[in-house]
Amino acid sequence: MRCAMRAMVLERTAPVETSPLLLKEVALQGVEDDEVLIKVAACGVCHTDLHIVEGELPPHKLPLVPGHQIVGKVVERGKKVNNLEVGQRVGVPWINQVCGVCRFCRQGMENLCENALFTGYDLDGGYAEFAIFREEAAYPIPEGYEDVEFAPLLCGGVIGYRAYRQSKVKEGEILGLFGFGSSAHLVAQMALFEGVRVFVFTRSPEHQKLARELGASFVGRAEDVPPEKLDAAIIFAPAGHLVKVALEYLCPGGRVITAGIYSTPIPELPYDLVYKERCIQSVANSTRKDVQELIELSRRLHFKTQIEVFPLEEANRALLLLKESKIRASAVLSI
Repeated sequence: MRCAMRAMVLERTAPVETSPLLLKEVALQGVEDDEVLIKVAACGVCHTDLHIVEGELPPHKLPLVPGHQIVGKVVERGKKVNNLEVGQRVGVPWINQVCGVCRFCRQGMENLCENALFTGYDLDGGYAEFAIFREEAAYPIPEGYEDVEFAPLLCGGVIGYRAYRQSKVKEGEILGLFGFGSSAHLVAQMALFEGVRVFVFTRSPEHQKLARELGASFVGRAEDVPPEKLDAAIIFAPAGHLVKVALEYLCPGGRVITAGIYSTPIPELPYDLVYKERCIQSVANSTRKDVQELIELSRRLHFKTQIEVFPLEEANRALLLLKESKIRASAVLSI
C-alpha cells in the first residue's frame, strides 16, 4: 500500500481567484479498526467547499483537504468493520460522524448534533487520491451511475432532498426554486417525478435553459413575477434578499425553505409578508436517514446529473467557475 498520496490542500483561507488550494504529496495514515480506506474516484465540488476555502465559514481545521461528495472503492478495512467489503463502491457525504448522546441526537435530529464532524471541514475530504473514514460515514451506492454522475447526489442531492421534504409540497402544487445549480436541478427532478409543478428563478441564461430542458413550467429571473402563486419555495442561492422575494410570491400557508449553509443578510420584512401563516425555515446539514432515503430514491428515479468534469489539480479553477456561476449544474473532480 502506498504511504503517500496527491491531494489539494488548503493551508490558509483566501479568495479562490488566488488559487489557495495547493497540490501536495500528503502522508497516508494507517487504517484504525473501525475505519475503511477509500480510493477516491470522484468528488463533487460544492458551494460549501467555496465558502470553506474563502473563509466565509470559519476554518475548523488547517491544513485541510476539502471535498464532501466522495465516490470511491474500499481498498482496505479495519478488523471491526462489518458492513463494508474490500472492492465495494461507496459514497461519503457531508455529515460524517454524530455523537448519538446530545439532546438533538436523542430526539432524532442528528443533523443538529452539537458534536458533529463534517467531511472536508472537520476531517480531510475527497480532493485527494485516498480518504480514510469510520465505517458509518460510507454508504453503499447503486449500480447504473458512473462515479462522476453519482458524486453530486451526495450533497446537492441529499440537502436538496431534505429541503424538498421540509417544503411539504404536494402533487399538483407549485414549487419555486431560487438558484438553479447542483442541488436545484436535482430537486426539480424529484418534484417533477412526484407530479409537482416547478417554477425556476435564476439569472443565468445557461441555468434557465437547463430548467426548461428538465421540464420547469415557468423560468425567469427573481424579479420576474410568476403567473401563479407558489405553494412553497426553496432558496439555494446565498442571497438573503431572495427570502423577501419568495414571500412576495408565496400563497398563504406556504413555506420558504433556505437550503444554504451561508447567506448574505436577510432584509427587514413587512409583517404582511409572513402573515397568514407563511413560514420561513432553514435546512441545516442532513441526517443519515436522509442519505439512505436519497440513495433509495436514486434507484427508482435515475437522476440526470448535469456535470462538468475536472482533473484533481484543477480544483481551484472548478471553484472559480462555480463562484462565477459558469458551471451549468455540478462540477466534479475525477481522480
